[in-house]
Amino acid sequence: MGSYIVRRILIAVPLLLTISFLTFILINLSPLDPAEVVLQAQGVPEITEDLLKQTKEQLGMDKPFILQYFDWLYATLQLDFGDSYINNKPVWSLIGPAFLNTFKLTLVSSISIILISIILGVICALNEGKILDKSVRGFSFFLTAMPSYWLASIMIWYISVKLDLLPTSGMESYKSYILPVIIITISYAGIYFRNVRTSMLNNLHEDYVLYGRASGLSEWKITKHILRNSLQVAISIFGMSIPIILGSTVVIENVFAWPGLGTLSVKAILSRDFPIIQAYVLILAASFVLFNTISDIINAAMNPKLRNDL
Repeated sequence: MGSYIVRRILIAVPLLLTISFLTFILINLSPLDPAEVVLQAQGVPEITEDLLKQTKEQLGMDKPFILQYFDWLYATLQLDFGDSYINNKPVWSLIGPAFLNTFKLTLVSSISIILISIILGVICALNEGKILDKSVRGFSFFLTAMPSYWLASIMIWYISVKLDLLPTSGMESYKSYILPVIIITISYAGIYFRNVRTSMLNNLHEDYVLYGRASGLSEWKITKHILRNSLQVAISIFGMSIPIILGSTVVIENVFAWPGLGTLSVKAILSRDFPIIQAYVLILAASFVLFNTISDIINAAMNPKLRNDL
């Protein structure tokens, strides 16, 4: 198992380096000169060539491209993403607390999604073709078809404004989590539970289930074996759901005024604050690689046959 983990990490390293390089060149894809953006943010009334040259020297943009990248990469490995173009504060001092807030929301939502997906998936699989199975699937299709921002607006109006039960925005207490988590769970649980159901149904028709019943094992023990084998597929899906949710909270955070990465990134994009945008893209991309690696390691721990695939 140890050698598998090492090999999996060695595969992730060049992928992360490629992602970091692509993230760095984002700043060069913009039609605007970053030095000009900095001067505009500082309120300089007249931007001259001398000012642009001086600003580029201060930002290290006068160096060859590859040297700029290695300097940036070295600083990034130390969580130094530079300073914001807008307020001159270190990017990490802005994106760190925002990432923590988003991660809290993502973690609570992911736990909710996993639990509901497994419960609904098992119930539907064990009641295949029955009214309960069809009703749950039909209702899930209906809910997942609703745009999250529209559903969030409706729930804010009814639950927060009309009934005055929950806060409309911010993250002042545990109550602030309830509505955003419900919206995110509705958006994703309806998709993931069908994966659990499909995997359960595939295992229900395996020979070991027939042998178990012929040997007199209880349905509860057989169901536990089926669920364990089914979760090997679900773990990969759930593992990737965390970075997906992490990156897709932009809409929910802006609707509920949640002080997270989504809200910060939208402000950075509107103000063309490139260092924050770079840090945001890099964190999301690294999250995908990290959780994909973790889910592969967990699967390999559950199924030794997978350890020889690399």
